[in-house]
Amino acid sequence: MECILLGTGTSQGIPVIGCKCPVCTSIDIRDSRLRVSCFIDDEESNQKILIDIGPDFRQQMLSNQISDIDAVLLTHEHNDHTAGLDDIRAINFLHNKNIPFYGLDRVITDIKNRFHYALSTNKYPGVPQIEMHTVEREIQLGSLKIIPIPIMHGTLPILGYRIKNFAYLTDASLITKESLEKLKDLDVLVINALRQKKHYSHFTLEEALIEIEKIRPKKTYLTHISHVFDTHENITKLLPDNVCVAYDGLRLSL
Repeated sequence: MECILLGTGTSQGIPVIGCKCPVCTSIDIRDSRLRVSCFIDDEESNQKILIDIGPDFRQQMLSNQISDIDAVLLTHEHNDHTAGLDDIRAINFLHNKNIPFYGLDRVITDIKNRFHYALSTNKYPGVPQIEMHTVEREIQLGSLKIIPIPIMHGTLPILGYRIKNFAYLTDASLITKESLEKLKDLDVLVINALRQKKHYSHFTLEEALIEIEKIRPKKTYLTHISHVFDTHENITKLLPDNVCVAYDGLRLSL
């Protein structure tokens, strides 16, 4: 199984429009971050899974030479995780198939309202061909089992996902004991660490490291990095040996 971190930035991305801070003006390519998204290619089950489909989806697919998706898993409804939905049309046209989307009932309702033109009874020709599925329990895609991980994003319940011994959590500010139980024996964990200063709906670096110590994966990659955190190089200096800063285009073999 291969995982590609398509985007590792916050809702504004990096560089932020008009910002002249050291991170936004960095010449290190690892400091340029698109909105968070993750692609998983599992050869064993022949399933290609996208987690979140933000506004940079088209660019991410082209940059990483990805031309097919079998399903989209949504963590939550915020724009930086859903705004690229319309560009799924290219996959519809190329492979002549509908794409199933999975998310919480609240998220599915939001998508239906925002992208009503794609989900109405009388569809305009050429709209995205998608199927909406409410996540209530484990997702089975062919032989691949996907375990939803309930987490909190401030006061908003959202989902992370576990696939085999890989787990992807973004925008989290709280992981319950029940969800921690579902994260045992991981080879790789991807988890958000927005910045060092306290935030009401995202883990800080200190908070993320506490959760990593509870979960104890073999390797962890930090994502959803803000431009006010620091450069990739400087953040790396703050981390234990088994924790790394993720960057756009990072490929992980599991």
